[in-house]
Amino acid sequence: MKLSRKMQNLPKQFFAALVQKVEKAKAEGRDIINLGQGNPDQPTPPHIVKALQRSVEDPVTHRYSPFRGLKELKEVAADFYKREHNVDIDPESEVAILFGAKSGLVELPLAILDPGDLMLLPDPGYPDYLSGVKLADVQFETIPLLTENQFLPDYAVLPDHLKEQAKLLYINYPNNPTGAVADLAFFEKTVAFAKEHNIAVSHDFAYGAIGFDDQKPISFLQAEGAKDVGIEMYTLSKTYNMAGWRIGFAVGNAEMIEAINLIQDHLFVSLFPAVQHAAVAALSGSQDCVSELVALYEGRRNALIEECQRIGWDVTAPQGSFFAWLPIADGYTSEGFADLLLEQADVAVAPGNGFGAFGEGYVRVGLLVEEERLREAIRRIEELNIF
Repeated sequence: MKLSRKMQNLPKQFFAALVQKVEKAKAEGRDIINLGQGNPDQPTPPHIVKALQRSVEDPVTHRYSPFRGLKELKEVAADFYKREHNVDIDPESEVAILFGAKSGLVELPLAILDPGDLMLLPDPGYPDYLSGVKLADVQFETIPLLTENQFLPDYAVLPDHLKEQAKLLYINYPNNPTGAVADLAFFEKTVAFAKEHNIAVSHDFAYGAIGFDDQKPISFLQAEGAKDVGIEMYTLSKTYNMAGWRIGFAVGNAEMIEAINLIQDHLFVSLFPAVQHAAVAALSGSQDCVSELVALYEGRRNALIEECQRIGWDVTAPQGSFFAWLPIADGYTSEGFADLLLEQADVAVAPGNGFGAFGEGYVRVGLLVEEERLREAIRRIEELNIF
């Protein structure tokens, strides 16, 4: 028995190698401060857990869910977008329920592209975008995200032939891994670019709730005409600490939403209804838990940046997400620097080259441990005398 060529061509899981290194170090009895992960460390808020518990006790939820998800959840998702972003969403035709945003991001190329079609991806970017590329047997080119452009893509630098060939564009703000955010003007440029070249857009809004310094992240759909060209994918994983629950949704362009719903009709019979009921409670209930979570991450961010600057590490504070994108010390590669920190400081970070060629020269740090552990990590790095 052998794997199909498609399976053999799937990209290697970038984080798997990092996990192996960290687990090996832990097995040696070392106290590793793991800043390389992207897994929220806080529990799901109690009112969401209780909503799940109540629903699980109802035998009705033990049956199959409607293929395309509960009407109630789609209506609440539309209400959420109106309340949070003043965007009108038709729950019947402009919402697709997802097994987390990742599933939608991987499914979309299979749903709307043909083999050989061209996608445009950000570099650096979320590595799992490439899973959809390989499964759909499509081509891709990257758009560099550079410091001098505030880690926003500059569509003007793309060669004309790529603009004309491209069928689908992925963008992601607040950004993983850089922590950059986008403003309305950028999204308006993206809509204009997409319309001019007949390119569909998918905005990965996974960190849509996490903005710092009293700046709420902007939704792509707030740009005029955005629904004409694209969709936005939202997950409850980050906003409500529901990463293990695997639930999210896509909203926007009705044709793209229908394509996602259609492929999911053939892959799944929607999510466990009790998880959908918990999502309803999350989206429609008090959002105090979200405000408290953002404040927690902002406090951690401030502690990290303060400590880095104290030891002479020239870093820029992220404006959103729960990541910091830090330049490496002179004389190292990203991977070499990450290995140095793990081996000599017992601090794990994610090397930037794992997010693309333009990630070289950086490491990604997660704000997903207690503030004192963040400070301790930088104190350990300080002892290396590399800054």
